[in-house]
Amino acid sequence: MKRSEDLRDILTRIDRRSYPAYKDTAGKYQFRDYILSIDHVQGDPFAAPSKVSVIVSARQAGFPAEYYANEWRKAALQDMLIRRFFQKAGDVSFLAKGSGKSGLISVSRPAQKILERSACQIDGKTGEICFRLEVGFPANGRTVNSRELEKILFKFLPGCIADSLYFGSYDPAKVAAVSALADDQQFIREELKKQGLVAFVANGAVLPRESGVSDKPMRGAVQFTSPDSMEVTMQLPHAGKICGMGIRRGITLIVGGGYHGKSTLLKALEAGVYNHIAGDGREYVITDNTAVKIRAEDGRSVKRTDISMFIGTLPNGKDTKAFSTEDASGSTSQAANMIEAMEAGADVFLIDEDTSATNFMIRDELMQRVVHRDFEPITPFIDRVEELYEKFGISTVLVAGSCGSYFHKADTVLQMNQYVPVDVTELAKEEASHFPLKLGRLALADEPEFKRILFDRGAGSRDRMKIKAMGRDAVSIDRSTVDLRYVEQLADTEQTVMLGYLLKYVLLNLSGGRKTLRETVEILFDLVKKNGMEKIYGGSYLPTGLAMPRKQEVFACLNRYRK
Repeated sequence: MKRSEDLRDILTRIDRRSYPAYKDTAGKYQFRDYILSIDHVQGDPFAAPSKVSVIVSARQAGFPAEYYANEWRKAALQDMLIRRFFQKAGDVSFLAKGSGKSGLISVSRPAQKILERSACQIDGKTGEICFRLEVGFPANGRTVNSRELEKILFKFLPGCIADSLYFGSYDPAKVAAVSALADDQQFIREELKKQGLVAFVANGAVLPRESGVSDKPMRGAVQFTSPDSMEVTMQLPHAGKICGMGIRRGITLIVGGGYHGKSTLLKALEAGVYNHIAGDGREYVITDNTAVKIRAEDGRSVKRTDISMFIGTLPNGKDTKAFSTEDASGSTSQAANMIEAMEAGADVFLIDEDTSATNFMIRDELMQRVVHRDFEPITPFIDRVEELYEKFGISTVLVAGSCGSYFHKADTVLQMNQYVPVDVTELAKEEASHFPLKLGRLALADEPEFKRILFDRGAGSRDRMKIKAMGRDAVSIDRSTVDLRYVEQLADTEQTVMLGYLLKYVLLNLSGGRKTLRETVEILFDLVKKNGMEKIYGGSYLPTGLAMPRKQEVFACLNRYRK
């Protein structure tokens, strides 16, 4: 391996040469306390920045092994390092001057949720830290300015590393607190299963967000307080006794006037599939990690999905046991989303009436009298919601603002009153008794078939596929756009980018028409668990800027791939 002084010599030699001379710097260099690896050098100062990684041994980093002893502690520690590095890099980025992206020092920018990212990975066995970032190699026009790069690699970057990747730079109590919070969050997740809950919302939680474009907590917001009838107590390993609202398995209805906090609570439950950092307000809002937000999605592509549970024989004779369309309606898209969520292993459906297709959710008595069931192919969700729980074990949390018919079906009715939840189950049941449902008898649905095979025409012949993320809304692969606007539990653009590479891997390696969709996704996650994101990304190096999505979002991406 080359020494850091060898890198200095190279920089001196190539100064003021044409920009491609920077290619000579590629390789690994031993610095005093870490290895610097220049993995990829950009072609010119206006191109995507160069890819650089830093490797620090466990002995040099000094973090106690207990802080990366399991997956949730390791994820929390990695997240902490990324946040600190981002802060330090922001202080020195662009201090080195030049054309284009010269002087840029860029790392992942985590928001409120803790995700597994390529930016920082700690080996759970050895404790070695690999930190990945991007650096804009400086130039004057298209001429190498290696003196400015020397500032970055020998002054600015070592400062960031010293302040971010070594235990000695942190307050030990704060590092311990990060690990303790991860333990407590994992404990609650395990307690959900033991206590028959689908979610837990701690007393004192802050659910409202700063704005529609900010995920930070709203200042001065009403703190959450559980109704006495729904309050559960847990004894956390570190934080001790904690009380909050436990949402039990079954059917839970959230009602209330407009702007009283119904959707805010549901949004918090959607986000509760991820752990959150301290100070977010939702640290102890924990939801079953298989929960999926279900909504209508007009215009989406559906491929051979068995929606017969909700959509029967169509007038054109179209088969709904293997339903396909390039332009789904509101009701068929919501039916497909629900069945696909079942295929993805969801144990909880999260639904907001505002984003649902009305004719999928309910058909009132008057409409049934005018349009008989025999002439309506749609079996509304209200007719299946109990069956989904009793037969398939799938719970539902539903926000409703106008349809009282679900009072008959709900096990729990929760009213939000100025962001304060009130258990009104008894009142709702009593009032519902004056308005009996007349839905008639309905045959039980057959279990949906999950035997779909993913096959891409000619995918195996393409060895190069360009991936481009468009924020969290979409990912383009080989000029085919996968619309992810309504996959609402995607938390970060880096997850969208990773979905593109997961899809690419499937198309090139797993789309031969032999594996079911379920088998395909299991193979993907087994590969990541055994070999890391590197296996999926391919290539000679792993860049920064990737974050692992859940299995449920991988299913959603594959289902929306139109080819």
